Amino acid sequence: MANRFLTLSDVAELLNIAPAQAYTLVRTGELAAIKIGARGQWRVEDRALEEYISSLYTATAEFVAHHPR
Repeated sequence: MANRFLTLSDVAELLNIAPAQAYTLVRTGELAAIKIGARGQWRVEDRALEEYISSLYTATAEFVAHHPR
């Protein structure tokens, strides 16, 4: 069974970005996440990450359509 929730390190690895960038995505609200436990560990639901990636594909397609070479 795959993990439903990902750590910010997991997210960073999957997106091939720095962990600090994953944290920034969450703190700005660009990527939905929750805080769990007394220490406030951030977790991103796998579905939320897939939706975020899908939204980036849409935004990129719109950008390319409006900015031809």
